[in-house]
Amino acid sequence: MCKLGPSLMCADLGNLERDIRALDHADVDFYHIDVMDGKFAPNFTLGPDFVKTVRKITDKPLDIHLMIEEPERYIDLFADCGVEMISVHQESTPNLQRTLSQIQSKGIKAGVAVNPATPLDFLDYVFDVTDYVVLMTVNPGFAGQKFLPAMYEKIKNLKQKIDQYDRDIEIQVDGNIGEATIPGCRENGASMYVLGTSAVFNSNHTLQENVENTRKLFQAVEAN
Repeated sequence: MCKLGPSLMCADLGNLERDIRALDHADVDFYHIDVMDGKFAPNFTLGPDFVKTVRKITDKPLDIHLMIEEPERYIDLFADCGVEMISVHQESTPNLQRTLSQIQSKGIKAGVAVNPATPLDFLDYVFDVTDYVVLMTVNPGFAGQKFLPAMYEKIKNLKQKIDQYDRDIEIQVDGNIGEATIPGCRENGASMYVLGTSAVFNSNHTLQENVENTRKLFQAVEAN
């Protein structure tokens, strides 16, 4: 079963509660919250106060994507916000194994995010402390970028690698995930989908209708 997670960076922050209530009603599976420090990624976004606000509005799982340098310094801070998932970038910490273990020690699922040009070999040494992999299908930083076609093959390679580990590690894809890219991602093994302006946060339909249309797309892919 595929899991759908709207990216709250793309929500109408002036009407955040309204949007989350609508998405809850559409029965999304989780919320993805991007945290950027202006160093690791060339943008500043959302922080712990925002996460606490979202936690008060919804009971859905919160997936925190730390696009920051030295994420190990902030694991406790975000864990105290009541989140269910935290991912850190392989490129952002000198001791990835320790950081993932730190996340799991809080009873939180540990994810490792991978930039488009980063090889997957490092997973051989941290798969035992990894619950999910966030495969970036655009370079991190801004919404609205174009999907990098080479990532279809990377998703496939990642799925093969995970199968070799014989562990229940989910593959999350993040970046320009929508009608044009979901079929290829699904066919190659992705199971968690971060949805931004390409799928949910656009003016073509209501948020609920956009979620419903995205689910129909998955049903069509599964039927083929």
